[in-house]
Parts: sequence; C-alpha cells; structure tokens
Amino acid sequence: MNYLNHKDFEFNTVKKALLNADAPFPPEMIDYFSDISEKDLELLKDVWPQVWIERRRGLLEDMENLAENDTLLDFDPVAIMCLEDEDPVARATAIRLLWQSDREDLVPLLLKRLQEDTETIVRAAAATALGTFVELGELEEIKAGTLQQVVDCLIKTYQDSGDKLICRRALESLGYSSHPAIPDFIRRAYESNDEEWLQSALFAMGRSYDKRWTNQVLDMFTHPDSEVRCEAIRAAGELEAQDARELIIDLLEEGTDDEELYFAAIWALSKIGGEGVRELIETALDEAEDVDEVLLLEDALANLDFTEQVSRFDMMNFDEDDLDDWLDDEEGDAY
Repeated sequence: MNYLNHKDFEFNTVKKALLNADAPFPPEMIDYFSDISEKDLELLKDVWPQVWIERRRGLLEDMENLAENDTLLDFDPVAIMCLEDEDPVARATAIRLLWQSDREDLVPLLLKRLQEDTETIVRAAAATALGTFVELGELEEIKAGTLQQVVDCLIKTYQDSGDKLICRRALESLGYSSHPAIPDFIRRAYESNDEEWLQSALFAMGRSYDKRWTNQVLDMFTHPDSEVRCEAIRAAGELEAQDARELIIDLLEEGTDDEELYFAAIWALSKIGGEGVRELIETALDEAEDVDEVLLLEDALANLDFTEQVSRFDMMNFDEDDLDDWLDDEEGDAY
C-alpha cells in the first residue's frame, strides 16, 4: 500500500480521525506518526488518552507491522510516549515497536518497564527488548557501563522474578552475554525437563555463538515437541553447526507439513552453507508457488551469498603461526 507523506495531513485532521468512533482510522494516515515533529507529538500526547483502547492497540500494531517492512519509518517517539499508556497491551506493543531500535537512551526506559511495571506481558517484552543492548554491548557499540547495567538487571530478573515468562525472556536476552554465570543458567534450563525452558535454553544457545552447545542442540533435533525442534534448528543455524547440515537436508528431503519448521530449516541452512545447500534452496525456489515461501527462499539465497563470502574470506586469513609455518615449508621446498 502506498502511504501519503504525513505532511499532507494537518494535526486536526488526524485528531478528528482518531476520535471518530463511527469509522475506521484511515490507513493512509498511519504514516503521519513516523518522524513526527516535537510540536505534533505534544499535541498527540493530549489526545491519545481520549482514543479508545482498541484503536490505540490497533494503531500500534499497524505501526509495528509497517516498521518491520520499511526500515525508513521511525515510530520511536510515539512508541516512547506509549510506554506510559494506561493499557498494558498498548505498553507491550509499544515496546515491541522499539525492538528494532538501537538507541542507547532507550535503556533506562526499558529498565524501568522491566523493574517497575505491574504487568507480566510488559515486563516480558522489556526483557526481550533489552537483549538488543546486550548484543550491542558485547560488540562494544554502547558504553560498557550501560551493558553492565543491563546484564545485572537481567540476571537479577532471571534469579528473582517469580514469573516464568519473564525469567525465560531474561535468559534469552542473556544468551548474548559473555558473563561467566550465563552458561550455567542455560544448562539448568536445558536440563529442566520443561519444554518451555528448553526452548529458551536453545534460543540462548544460538545467541551465544558458543560451539560448546552444538551437541546439545543436535540432540534436540529428534525431540517430540515441534517447537523444541524448531528452536534446535534455529540454534544450529546461529551456531553455524556444520554437523547439522545433513540432518537438516534429510529433514527437508523427507518433507514436512510444519511451515514454521520448514522456514527454520531453510534459514538455518542459509547460515550454515556448504555442499548441497544452494542446490536445495534453488530447487525449492523453482517449485515454490506461495508468496511467503518465495520471499523466504529469496532472502535465504541472499543470506547464503553472505555466508559463502564470509567463508571464503576466513579461508584467506592466516594467523601469524600458520603464516610462519607456511613460509618455512616454502623455504624448505626451495632447497
């Protein structure tokens, strides 16, 4: 759908549409909320509480869907405003709207929601959102003090929160962390005999990029629960586990009616790469008729290109010891 530029609408026009209970909110106006000016944001803050709950929720969900498909859209100011919405569903959706954002100034706002909000869905969403900043911290793209604050809060949440969902989301975000306590947290979740905790453990294993977990991940490929198998396959892809390639290819060649499992397997192969992967994905693309499947397979091929480029680059890199050994061999051959 093509959206008009938000400058094509005056605030009073948008306000009237927001408060009109007799008609749906015009979809062409949603773009108004992207890159909203400070002046219009202040006007919106006064009107927003008057908009009924279902419309507030729906608009935030629409913004979330649009932002996922168009990275040029910026709904952050509206999402930040809605962190204080009286409705917990709206607050949680606002946090999801911020999941793609890497603004360090969001951290205090998300920590506040995690620590102080009274609703599980909001705290769980905040725990997930903070995972972005754990990853950024490990990549040294935010301040070390910010990373420490986030990790400490997530660990405390994991250890002290009595709510299973919140604890699981905290563990998943901690998967990115190099903190020495995290492997034990992951291991305990993996060995808990609880399928939901097992899913979170596998999720965290994938985020860790730590090859130590490869055998545990592969062991779950035959788990009776399909969601556990999906998480295991995703984790294998994130770990770029070469031993998973043939297992995933066999699974796809046998066929599956589970769309989520199929999509997870294709994407994992695009991250692992290697013999037979390109041919399998290209064949699947030639035979695909479903639009979503075509898009996934095209994205998987693009990701496979990247995987293969990185692999070639890695093969061209020698560490100093390898280079010295190679030079010694060359000199020996010359005599």
